[in-house]
Amino acid sequence: MLTHLNPSSVPPSRVVILGAHGFIARALAIKLTVSKIPVLAISSQELDLTLPTAGQILAAQLQSTDAVVMTAGLTPDKGRDTATLIRNLCMAEQVVNAVALQPCAHLIYFSSDAVYDSRHPDVSESTPAAPSDLYGVMHLARELALAQVTTQQRIPFCILRPCAIYGAGDTHNSYGPNRFLRTALTEGKIKLFGAGEETRDHVCIDDVIELTVQALHHLSSGTLNLVSGQCVTFAQLAAKINHLLGGSITIESLPRSGSVTHRRFDTDSLRQAFPAHTAIPLDTGLAQTISELRRNQA
Repeated sequence: MLTHLNPSSVPPSRVVILGAHGFIARALAIKLTVSKIPVLAISSQELDLTLPTAGQILAAQLQSTDAVVMTAGLTPDKGRDTATLIRNLCMAEQVVNAVALQPCAHLIYFSSDAVYDSRHPDVSESTPAAPSDLYGVMHLARELALAQVTTQQRIPFCILRPCAIYGAGDTHNSYGPNRFLRTALTEGKIKLFGAGEETRDHVCIDDVIELTVQALHHLSSGTLNLVSGQCVTFAQLAAKINHLLGGSITIESLPRSGSVTHRRFDTDSLRQAFPAHTAIPLDTGLAQTISELRRNQA
């Protein structure tokens, strides 16, 4: 659950975004810029956080009044092996080094719902973190490392754990809305594992950005799952996309490699933290993403 250190909304003086070319980072930078909030977006080309000197370089760019949003990291499509785990932990180590040298005013870390046991069907912020793979282990380890340094430096620390995020700017093409929409539009088909009976929550990038901006304005600390509260099976998701595209999409079944798992989220903490927030309905978000993808293809 979040605690708001700013009871009323106060814009940050500047937001430093790490991982500038990522899906979340790009959307967040646009939103903040439109709102006339100064942004320093740092990409891996500008600063490789895996280098042992990265912490010192980053510290030299930070100001004590900055809010830092850490989105940098190698996602599962880049690898789920030990080497990828170590590189991701090196990035966190350098951020720790940076804020130890130059404390900031606020730190937000983008984690993942992968920190929860994949076999656990019902999840809330009070669900114990028990990751089932190295990707989840990585996020949990980074959470703990950043929590330690922010406690030492008395920096408000906010952990955001999103479920699967969808939107036209996605860079990962992960199984779910992003992949389904792209293959539906380019190949006229959607491929499901098995019968697509797994239940999942999918959150629109616009909701993720809106909640992040609210956390920045309220100087929020604590942990929050970024979800929509709308659970559907992958088969239902494919059917929704097919309907939005006029019923012309072929839905195929692929052999399943793992067991069927489900995940539903309790949204009580989200509603308590941001009572005015209403999640974008899945059908609306999908229609919006289709429109944007078509516009990008034109």
